[in-house]
Amino acid sequence: MPTIQNLFKKAAEQGASDIHLVANLPPISRIDGNLVFLDASQPLSAREVEQLALSILTDEQKQRFLGSRDLDLGFSTADGIRFRINLFYEKNNVGLAARVINEKLPTMEEIGMPAISFDLLNLKQGLILVTGPTGCGKSTTLAAMINYINQRRREHIVTLEDPIEYIFRPDQSIIIQRQLGTDMISFAEGLKHALRQDPNVIMVGEMRDLETIATTITLAETGHLVLATLHTYNAAQTIDRIIDIFPPHQQSQVRMQLSMTMAAVFSQRLLPRADKGRIAAREVLVNTPAIANLIRENKTSQIRTVIETSSREGMISLDQDLKRLYQEKLITKEGAVSLLANPSVLEKGR
Repeated sequence: MPTIQNLFKKAAEQGASDIHLVANLPPISRIDGNLVFLDASQPLSAREVEQLALSILTDEQKQRFLGSRDLDLGFSTADGIRFRINLFYEKNNVGLAARVINEKLPTMEEIGMPAISFDLLNLKQGLILVTGPTGCGKSTTLAAMINYINQRRREHIVTLEDPIEYIFRPDQSIIIQRQLGTDMISFAEGLKHALRQDPNVIMVGEMRDLETIATTITLAETGHLVLATLHTYNAAQTIDRIIDIFPPHQQSQVRMQLSMTMAAVFSQRLLPRADKGRIAAREVLVNTPAIANLIRENKTSQIRTVIETSSREGMISLDQDLKRLYQEKLITKEGAVSLLANPSVLEKGR
C-alpha cells in the first residue's frame, strides 16, 4: 500500500488540482479539470483508505472526525507541499478529498484579474465579494488580492480561514492568519473579536450563515476593507442571497447597508484553456450609483442589463468575458459555449 505522502507527492508532480481516495477504487486525481487514475493498479480497500486518511490526523482530530463524521484541515507533506483536505464518510466508509495548494502565492496578473480590481484594492473600506461554485478558484483569487495589498500597503491584515491554505509572509503589511477550530470557534466569533485587533483589511474565507454575513457587512461599514467569498453563480444572485438570508423585517435595512458598503462582486468560473491548464472567466459588478439604486429599490433583476452596458465603469458580464477569452484564443468555442447564457454573442462583432 502506498503512503499518503507518496500519493500526494505524485499527484502534485503530475499537476493535479485535487486528489480523491474512495473505497474500492484506485487513487484518483483531477488534472486540468478531468478525473484520471493516479495509479491504475490495485484498488484501495475500505480499510486501506481509512488507514491512509487517519494517518495524517492527530489524536484530537481523530476524535473530532469520528464524532462529527466530517473534518476539514490543512496538511503539509515533508516536501512542503500544502493541501486543503476534507475527510468524510460514505456508505459507512472513510473517504478523502484533497485540494493542492500552490506554495507560490498567485499574483493578480497571473490569474488575469481585470484592471478595475487593482483600483478596488486601494480602497480603505468596503466589501469585495468573490463568488462562484466550489472549485472555481475563489481561494486563489482572494490570495492574489491579499498578496497585492501586502506588497503595496502598510496595513494590518487579518484572515479567517477553514482551513488556512496559502501561507502569507508579511511584506509591507502585518498579516495574522486564524484557522477555524484551532484559532477561533466560528467565523462569526472570529469576526466579532477581529474588531478589537486593530485591523485595516479582513479576509473571510466563507460567509456561511446569517451571523457571519451580518457581522461582515457591519465591519465593511465601520472603516474596514473586507474581502469574502460566497457560493453563488452570478452577481445579481449574490445580492439576493445576502438579502434573503435575513428575516423579512430586516431586509430593507440590509439593502440600504449593501448599497452603501458593497464595492464589487467578482463572480467566476474555471474552464479549460485552449492549450493546457485552466483559466478563469469572470463577471464583474461594480457598485456605481445606478447599481446602488437598484439594490435599494429591490430591482436586482435589472443588474445584469446594467453590467452589460457599463464597461466604462469596469463592469463586464460573464458572456462578454467568455467572448473576449475566445477571441484571444485562450479558450475553445466548445468551452465558451458550455458556459454562455447566449451562445450567439460569439458571432457578434467578429
